[in-house]
Amino acid sequence: MKVGIIGSGGREHALCETLKKSKKIEKIYCFPGNAGTETIAENIEIDLNNFENLKNFILDKKIDFLIIGPEKPLVDGMVDYLETNNIKVFGPNKFASQLEGSKIFTKKLCEKFDIPTAKFGIFFKTIEAEKFLEKCNYPIVIKADGLAAGKGVYISENNEEAKVAVKEIFDGKFGEAKQLLIEEFLDGEEMSFFVISDGKNYKTFGTAQDHKRVLEGDKGKNTGGMGAYSPSRLENKLLNKKIIQKIIEPTLKGLKENNIRFRGFLYAGLMVIKNEPFLIEYNVRMGDPECQTLLPKLKTDFALLINACIEEKLSDIDIEWHNDKSICIVMCSNGYPEDYKKNIELNLDNVNLNKNEFLFHAGTKSLKGKTYSNGGRVSEGVRSKFFGKEALTTTIPAQFVKKFNCKIIPIHILRKADNNFKLKVFKPLQFSKNESIETITLSLNSILEKMINENPSQWIWTHNRWK
Repeated sequence: MKVGIIGSGGREHALCETLKKSKKIEKIYCFPGNAGTETIAENIEIDLNNFENLKNFILDKKIDFLIIGPEKPLVDGMVDYLETNNIKVFGPNKFASQLEGSKIFTKKLCEKFDIPTAKFGIFFKTIEAEKFLEKCNYPIVIKADGLAAGKGVYISENNEEAKVAVKEIFDGKFGEAKQLLIEEFLDGEEMSFFVISDGKNYKTFGTAQDHKRVLEGDKGKNTGGMGAYSPSRLENKLLNKKIIQKIIEPTLKGLKENNIRFRGFLYAGLMVIKNEPFLIEYNVRMGDPECQTLLPKLKTDFALLINACIEEKLSDIDIEWHNDKSICIVMCSNGYPEDYKKNIELNLDNVNLNKNEFLFHAGTKSLKGKTYSNGGRVSEGVRSKFFGKEALTTTIPAQFVKKFNCKIIPIHILRKADNNFKLKVFKPLQFSKNESIETITLSLNSILEKMINENPSQWIWTHNRWK
């Protein structure tokens, strides 16, 4: 079998590592992958917003099925598009992905099917939220609706902190926010509970505990996850039974009643209080870094398991595990998750791994045989040809084109001898929305080159774009 994996994080590296153990696997493609997946799979640079190009590649290479790792392609409807083109995909469709894509969708589902969760209110305007906050008991939880890479959650200790949170959410810190959620604070211990489903049946897929705070002792800002261990120390037979009966099964039942088929990993983020589970939120994919703790313990052939799910034959597969405990520790750059250094060369030659130890890559890239950290901020850019060499180039203009289908107007400002300026406005550039970010960025670099060649003495650049 030939398999494709969407994503570039530690989760996707773990997926590759687990798949390669299968005797059924002939070839793995990773879109776009990282420096770690490169040693297992063929990394493919492709615009993941261009579903048609991805479809054509899958059909051309005769890839048997695709696993989607991160949440954004799921919420954007990648599964729906590929399935209409008869491509086998493991992951929930766009409608089912609302469980993660909209916290409010999930809360309303909980309300309708009596799924235990924190009391909540939904707010569409800053003034409405601030009035409500005046009456709240603190601490309080404030969440941005939509995807926020695990960072759109505030725990506010007082009214002042809460107002700041509301303002930042509605001001677009986590993307456009038309509404937000304010919840009561549940004082307990968190637990991650996983199931795998083929759309008809489901099976449990382990537990873990994720640690989000960036500093030791659960201090500092929320991140996408600084580490995890599996199984959760809270796990016990009675609690597992309650989670299944009170949370998992009512959720899947509720989806079915709304004609929503859920195929993929379902990850319930729970708060456990005196051995009673409360749903905090759902993720519609394997967690990261929880995935890195769970998959190394899997005994069952992962390729056969995923293929059985796609063919709605999960009931035919027994999921077996190694009876081991596992832990994942995440390393990050100083300053993460806010401002942090990127493009740091990583010397991994002296890393010696023992049996059952793994080094999973996340946020890395390979260049001329060396490994570098690769930050995920838009402003970090991509490497694009500039005067014959690869140079770090911002993707912000290309991002605007992709999002708004807008034109780009280049402007050349020339300093004159009399301390005046000559402004040259070029004709608007219209790019196809289907053009890749890399192609658009390269075109803009070419225009900048021409401007510089015309007046090289006017060019000053303080940053080392070729670092």
